[in-house]
Amino acid sequence: MKDFTIKIGILPTRRETPNRPMPAGAKPGFLNAGVAGERAKAAIAYVKKNYASENVSFVDLEGINEEGLLFTDKDVEKAVERFQKEKVDALFVINTNFGNEEVVAETAYQIGKPVLLWGPRDEHPDKDDGTRITDSQCGLFAVSRQLQRRNVKFTYIENCKIEAPVFDKGMRNFFSVVCMVKNFKKMRLGQIGSRPKPFCSVIYNESELLSKFNITVIPINISVVIQRYNEIMENRKDELAKGAELFKSQYEMDELSPPLLEKVYAFVLLYEDLIKDFNLDLISSECWSAMMGAVGAMPCGAFSILADKGHVVGCETDTMGSITMFLLECASLGKSRSFFGEFTIRHPNNDNAELLWHCGPFAHSLKKEGSHSNFRMTRPSFEVKAGKYTVGRLDQLNGDYMFLAGTAKSVDGPYTNGTYLWAEFEDLPAWERKLIEGPYIHHVAEIEGDYMDAIREFCKYIPYLEMDEVK
Repeated sequence: MKDFTIKIGILPTRRETPNRPMPAGAKPGFLNAGVAGERAKAAIAYVKKNYASENVSFVDLEGINEEGLLFTDKDVEKAVERFQKEKVDALFVINTNFGNEEVVAETAYQIGKPVLLWGPRDEHPDKDDGTRITDSQCGLFAVSRQLQRRNVKFTYIENCKIEAPVFDKGMRNFFSVVCMVKNFKKMRLGQIGSRPKPFCSVIYNESELLSKFNITVIPINISVVIQRYNEIMENRKDELAKGAELFKSQYEMDELSPPLLEKVYAFVLLYEDLIKDFNLDLISSECWSAMMGAVGAMPCGAFSILADKGHVVGCETDTMGSITMFLLECASLGKSRSFFGEFTIRHPNNDNAELLWHCGPFAHSLKKEGSHSNFRMTRPSFEVKAGKYTVGRLDQLNGDYMFLAGTAKSVDGPYTNGTYLWAEFEDLPAWERKLIEGPYIHHVAEIEGDYMDAIREFCKYIPYLEMDEVK
């Protein structure tokens, strides 16, 4: 099952230097071990205090030697054992002075998880004799080169003070990357039904998803769905009645919808059962064509409820689109809801704005404050709240996988039915060209916030995947 918690192994390192004879009362010399240890302890304490949360925890190297940091080959095995036992999802390397590129690279290679590299900014050389006692930045160049030689992918934060905004941005960005990588590499996707016949655009390669990315697709036949759906309608009437009241509390109803609300809510119970029974992270589902004919109800409103419950359900059996939605939620560590608004029409008055729309599956929590939320023909209808959004789609052509991504901001636009956002891009024609020339289609995923740096770094860690950035 999906897991938005991450555990980071903290790996402080220093360069091992010979003991040089020093006169009594002398100041610390070049690459002093004691100073490196103090910097390590201060950095670790700061990170734990400011970044540990319900989603993020840390494991340090306290106790593997007298200093609790890595500087010699003999302690690599202990560090690896500690991190493997704790099942860390990534490593954070703190270069306390020049560092030791050999032990860092060997440890990172054996752990095989994303790596964040940083060194605290060096202090002013001694004003009397010019001695430098750390040279952390210089060591970053050596450590990074050795990581490259071992084919260890890594992210780095520029050499800075730990209180600097760039450090905070880099840490939080890395958390997003780690959560994305962790969940991507063990993803289990339930495909409910087959694609609508004319939707050739959503064709994908199930075999490649498994062989290249270890993504498992679990097909769930429509006949199984219908059988389970009918059992829910028969046996869970109290829950269905409460679900109908939930819809009524959220939406203004037309005349057609109220008699069908329990039938719509049955999809909520059904999909939650399927997620549990098949151990699914997300679902890519048939919706408007087969469902209405099979059970006499549309599931759009159920998808909206499921989204607010933290479940990712992509419509129109668009598997690649569903995967993109899930990745964007991982980037937020599960704190924000993604939605599936397709490119539909250009804004009538703004040449860089587009209608990102679908017929009703967006989470109700995304509704724009003060706007109406209607239920029309059993489908939700409302405008998404104002904000800046990351827009993206993972797709492929001839085995080449690309992650198209950019940002947009909400703008005012005409009222329309369904769930929608009028989004202004920096260069809408560039987006149109990308979607037409491929390898993409007009279905895209959106989430509030700017996760471009996270997507860029995520693609670095995934073989066979490249980022395709567009303004």
